[in-house]
Amino acid sequence: MDGGAPYNPRTVEEVFRDFKGRRAGMIKALTTEVEDFFQQCDPEKENLCLYGFPSEQWEVNLPAEEVPPELPEPALGINFARDGMQEKDWLSLVAVHSDAWLLAVAFYFGARFGFDKADRKRLFNMINELPTIFEVVTGTAKKQVKEKSSNSNHGSNRSKSNSKRGSEPQPRHSKALQSKDAEEDEEEGVEDEEEDEDEHGETLCGACGENYAADEFWICCDICEKWFHGKCVKITPARAEHIKQYKCPSCSNKRAKH
Repeated sequence: MDGGAPYNPRTVEEVFRDFKGRRAGMIKALTTEVEDFFQQCDPEKENLCLYGFPSEQWEVNLPAEEVPPELPEPALGINFARDGMQEKDWLSLVAVHSDAWLLAVAFYFGARFGFDKADRKRLFNMINELPTIFEVVTGTAKKQVKEKSSNSNHGSNRSKSNSKRGSEPQPRHSKALQSKDAEEDEEEGVEDEEEDEDEHGETLCGACGENYAADEFWICCDICEKWFHGKCVKITPARAEHIKQYKCPSCSNKRAKH
């Protein structure tokens, strides 16, 4: 980025890293920082777009002036629909367009730098392992996260301890710690569950900012109550079994300074 030079990822791994950064920024705008995003999308302003950046930041701004632009442009005029539909539906609509834009940018890089069929397939498969922004915003990607979110909100050491161990093989294990009524509700009312999950909010890794996936081990910090991928904080399921009180790197550093 020195001297204003355009940022051009040239390998599959670099393009995927670029994709993940932009995606994380847009997820923030549509979930944890949604009030700020809502205010910036003033229908009285001109055509506005939601941009995600590799630095995991987001921005609402006018489209690029040059034609054609350096990168594909996001959907124009997302602000005009803000007050014409329910907020949840509007956010879902922006999420769908954001997913389309992320794919456009990733495959723009792939085409520009001559990715062959195998590279394009590998890139798509890596992207496809992550939930879409639409799935995150509407709650369909949070089914496995609900136990962790609710346990974290309850705040008791016992629930955190249970969820820490329960997340070891699959989130199904932690489901077993819930009442049978909860399991029945889960089977009978998927739609109701998704609405409930919206209230719990999004659970993201405190280290990398990515979402929870069913096959990943997570651990909760007993101090700040944030969740982390085990791999991000170098904690294995076996090691977690022997930790009575887990402190994340950030909380450990704060304690060391005092």
